[in-house]
Amino acid sequence: MMTRKLYYEDAYQMEFDSNVIRIDEDEHGLFVVLEETAFYPTGGGQPHDEGTLNGVAVFGVEEVEGEVRHYIEGHLPEDTKEVHGSVNPVRRMDHMQQHCGQHIISAVFDDQFDIPTTSFHLGKDTVTIDLDTEQLSEDLLAKVEERVNRIIRANSPVETKWMSVQEAGNYPLRKPLAVLGDVRLVVIPEVDYNGCGGTHPRSTGEVMAAKFLGWTKNKKQVRLEFVCGHRVLKKLGQKHQVLTEMKRIVPKPEQQLVEEVGELIKASKEKDKKIAELEEQLLHYEAQEILSLSKEQAVIQRVFKNRPIKALQSLGKAITEEAPEAYVILISEQEEQLQFVLARGADIDRNMNDIAKQAMPLIEGKGGGKPNFVQGGGRRLMDGQSFAGRIQNLL
Repeated sequence: MMTRKLYYEDAYQMEFDSNVIRIDEDEHGLFVVLEETAFYPTGGGQPHDEGTLNGVAVFGVEEVEGEVRHYIEGHLPEDTKEVHGSVNPVRRMDHMQQHCGQHIISAVFDDQFDIPTTSFHLGKDTVTIDLDTEQLSEDLLAKVEERVNRIIRANSPVETKWMSVQEAGNYPLRKPLAVLGDVRLVVIPEVDYNGCGGTHPRSTGEVMAAKFLGWTKNKKQVRLEFVCGHRVLKKLGQKHQVLTEMKRIVPKPEQQLVEEVGELIKASKEKDKKIAELEEQLLHYEAQEILSLSKEQAVIQRVFKNRPIKALQSLGKAITEEAPEAYVILISEQEEQLQFVLARGADIDRNMNDIAKQAMPLIEGKGGGKPNFVQGGGRRLMDGQSFAGRIQNLL
C-alpha cells in the first residue's frame, strides 16, 4: 500500500493523525509505516524530517518501494492502531529555505553564465553544489549572489505541479526528466522550471537571503558552499562573535584587524625563528660538553627524560661531526615510550640500520634512516639506560 504523502499536499503541515499499517524492523532499526504522513523522507539531496510519533522520537525517514518508513528511537506498543505525528518545524523550514535557494542559485549560474549544476548536497551547517566549470572568479560570484538575492527579494511565487512527462515538455526545463510517469514540477516563473521531489516555501521571499561562503576544486569541477535563510543569520552571528573576541585581544577597528593580525603572525614567526636558532646554539654547546666529558670514548651514550626526537637528532649530528671515530646512542625516556637516535662518525664503516633492526624488537618499535644515522621509537618495555646498554652490546 502506497503511503499518502501529505508533505506534497502542504509543505507547511507539521501535525497530523494517521492509521498504522505496520510496525517492523530492518537493518536500520525499528520503523513504522503509516497510511499517510507529513514526514519527508531522505531524497534528492534533501535530508529527512525529524519529529515524533505519539511522543516517540523519529530519527530517520526513508522511502522503500512506495512506503515511507519512520525509524523510531523508542518503542510503540504492537497493538498501536493510530498515531499523532509531529514534524520538527524548524528543521523543515530550514530545509525548505536551503532547497529553494539552491534552485535559484543553480538557475542563475545556468541561465546567465552557462554553468550547469551537476549535484546538490544539503548539509547540517552549509549547502554545496557542484558546478560544471573549473574556475570561479570573485567578480562572477558577486554578480551571481547579487542576482540571486534580487530574485529572493522579488518574492515570486514558488509553485509545485504534478503532470505527465509530455505536459512537462511544454515548460523550459533546465534538464531532461529521469522519470517516465507523472512528474512533480517546481516552478519559479521566469526563473526556474525543474523536476523536483523536495519541499519548498510558497514564495522566494521566505528564503530570506543567500550568502556564498567560498568554493574549492572538486576533480574537474567546482564545489560552491553557501547558506540561505536563517543559516545566514547564524553564520553572521558566529562571525560577529569571532570578531568581538578578536577585538578584545587586538583592540583595533574591524577594518584594521587583518593587517594587525598579519603583523602579529609575522612577528611571532620571527620570534620562533630566533628561538630555533638559539636552541640550535644551545644544542651545539651541549654537544661540546658531552664530548669533553666522554674523553674520546668509542661509544657515547646519554639518556634523557621527555626529550623531543628532533632535539636528539640535532644533538646526534652535532656530536658525530666532532667525533668521527665514535658511535652515538641517544635515548629519550617518556611515560609510555622510548625514542632513540643511533649514529656513527665518518671514520666508521658500518650500517646503523642493521643495529637498529636488531634493537627495535626489544621495544616493539620501528624506525630507520641513513647508514650513518637512524632514529626510531617504540613502547617503554624497559628503562632507557637498559635499552642503551642492550644497543651498546650490539655494536
